Amino acid sequence: MPLLQFDTTLSLSDAEKTTLADRVTALYTDEMATTAGHVAVTIRNREPADLHLGRAVDGPLVFLDAEIRQGRSLERKRSFALATMAYLGDTFDVPDENMKVVFTEHPGESMMGVDRVGGEWDEDGDGEDDD
Repeated sequence: MPLLQFDTTLSLSDAEKTTLADRVTALYTDEMATTAGHVAVTIRNREPADLHLGRAVDGPLVFLDAEIRQGRSLERKRSFALATMAYLGDTFDVPDENMKVVFTEHPGESMMGVDRVGGEWDEDGDGEDDD
């Protein structure tokens, strides 16, 4: 049950937000070997004074806080982060210097919905009930 939270200075339309959420969900399911039904995405537009990054250059800023279940390899996390940043750069002209991804990992039991509590992630599993 990942929660992918974007804070950005981009001015995104509702349609662009939906497209971003759909694309990032697809990237997450591909790179993290899971299904889409439990992926949650938030997109928060911020004023330029709300976000700061020491290395930033002129252009929009995008930060992704990815709250995920523990157990994914560094390679999986890095692959998802790079694919997401490539998409943001290509689609919205966000400079590489202006993007940051931070992963926070939780035990499966800390991630829940009304109908279930998450379990431990198993790379050899079928991905149906992961996250």
